[in-house]
Amino acid sequence: MSRKQITGIGPAPRTGVDDSGCPILHVDMDAFFASVELLDRPELRGRPVIVGSPAGRGVVLSATYEARAHGVHSAMPMSRARRLCPQATVIPPSHGKYSEVSRGVMEIFHAITPLVEPIASDEAFLDVGGARRRLGPPTAVATLIREQVLDRYGITCSVGVASSKFVAKLASKQCKPDGLLVVPADEVVSFLHPLPVSALWGVGERTEQALVRLGIRTVGDLARVPVATLQRELGPAAGGHLAALAWGRDERSVSPHVPDKSIGNEETFAADVDDPEVIRRELLRLSERVAARMRKGGHVGRTVSVKLRRADFSTITRSRTLREPTDVAQVIYATACDLFASAGLDRVRLRLVGVRMENLRPAGEAVRQLTLGERETGWREAEQAMDRAIRRFGPDAVLPASLVRGKFDEIET
Repeated sequence: MSRKQITGIGPAPRTGVDDSGCPILHVDMDAFFASVELLDRPELRGRPVIVGSPAGRGVVLSATYEARAHGVHSAMPMSRARRLCPQATVIPPSHGKYSEVSRGVMEIFHAITPLVEPIASDEAFLDVGGARRRLGPPTAVATLIREQVLDRYGITCSVGVASSKFVAKLASKQCKPDGLLVVPADEVVSFLHPLPVSALWGVGERTEQALVRLGIRTVGDLARVPVATLQRELGPAAGGHLAALAWGRDERSVSPHVPDKSIGNEETFAADVDDPEVIRRELLRLSERVAARMRKGGHVGRTVSVKLRRADFSTITRSRTLREPTDVAQVIYATACDLFASAGLDRVRLRLVGVRMENLRPAGEAVRQLTLGERETGWREAEQAMDRAIRRFGPDAVLPASLVRGKFDEIET
């Protein structure tokens, strides 16, 4: 993959672009999971590669740009991706490798500035205004980041440089893959207005359809519509939000300590499942993972939700808010089982189940109040002991008995 240096707006690179009013960077790894996999499979470079389940279940986690040229994209069902690009090599995900590289990339960012706001494992916003005296203007900082990511990890990233988070993210998308795009503060409007209206944050499929019915197809079209009209058609909040974005107004700062809003895990079965016992076993497995992640991050949560996807891809979600916040897997599991039972899907074939905790808060802020005569169950202490054993001996060192039985059931005899 060639290294592009795009430092302006339009098809031709420009030099000497004024980035003095552009302290915000959006750094986005290019096809991150696939790029990490190619480090171990260099013979696949230049060929279509999809990261996902080889069995054809689940969704695409990542795809090389050669696969994307055939219409494959992240979150697409694997079955459809295989039809669109049957010649692609499918690689099962290796989440441990992605986490390791992600941590290293984030360390590069934090060496540049403390103002780093991770958006996902493969992208982040940076405010580099305070690094100017030490490292130079934002474009120089962006170039340094790209060079360090490539030199240390052998993968590429694209960087948008702008006066706001919204425009910086659009810029990084515009220059993918392996690019750098600066949008000067005085050229934001000329950059935004030719873009399709779907480029704006908050414009999903339904909102786009509503705007198209009004004859609004580009950001420029939207900018020329009175705010009152947008608010009448889309609602006061959404209409005002889109009107501001259409003129490049985004006052949000880079927040280095954005709290997690929810923590969840989900699993797609290798074959559709209608056995309630198997489904409950998977709910237990997922509850254990979610609780362990919460304890590791120092969170507790009050709302348990489950996702249940039928064989026909229709999806049901159910949630319940607990009396007190928790990080205990047994509490999460019991609630998830109740939610599954209330969904009325007994003996209905499911292809995916998920468990999620919402309404999170720091664990230190939660105080358990026992009612008169109530005893501590000891589950929290037991699960904390499990965490210590797993950290020392590996993920399968300690398992609930039903998961141990399930694990041995899967072994061929």
